[in-house]
Amino acid sequence: MFHPALATLFVLALWTPSVCGRTAGPAANDSAKWEESIAKFEASPPPPGSILFTGSSSIRKWDLAAFWPGMPYVNRGFGGSRLPDQIYYFERVVAPCKPRAVVLYAGDNDFAHGAGAGEVVAAFAAFAAKLEKSLPGTPLLFISIKPSRKRWAMWPEMAGANRAIAALCEASPVWDFADIATPMLATAGQPGSPPDASLFEKDGLHMSAKGYELWKGVLQPWLSRFNP
Repeated sequence: MFHPALATLFVLALWTPSVCGRTAGPAANDSAKWEESIAKFEASPPPPGSILFTGSSSIRKWDLAAFWPGMPYVNRGFGGSRLPDQIYYFERVVAPCKPRAVVLYAGDNDFAHGAGAGEVVAAFAAFAAKLEKSLPGTPLLFISIKPSRKRWAMWPEMAGANRAIAALCEASPVWDFADIATPMLATAGQPGSPPDASLFEKDGLHMSAKGYELWKGVLQPWLSRFNP
């Protein structure tokens, strides 16, 4: 694992105007793609103090009420989104909810669109900084980028981003890292192979009910800190 201080320096070195432009620019151009979803979020604001899940389709497709019946968990995932999209829509998706805590899964699609590990880590740091500035002290849990069968060739780069983000979270009093990758990889048939197919839908990318059950087991200890 990277040393936290070195990881922080790594991110700051990458966080230049050119990187900022590459990560933030596409979201503005894609805004119409998610306008309907964002408008629906705005039309149904959750009670303040909810636990907000946001991110890409791995969050959008997760039936939180089925996995945590009766809990104040709110789903604000919008499929296909990247970390820059989470930053771009922050004021419309996260800030108005005034959540007790935030759970974020994103970064998977960033790699699929050609981003490198440095850009993904820098974008995570930008989202986390935005949350701290807008809602100081709000706990943030980042769900590690998953090893999927469909994007297995990208996994070494994704794993590098996970290590750097984990180090940043370790150095922060309010950011935490949920390692769902290690237990997923433990299901592989042999070392160096992708996780078991039963954790995914037929596309080899999105999570099955079994996969989400695995994720729940990893997240549960952290979420229990905020249950009413």
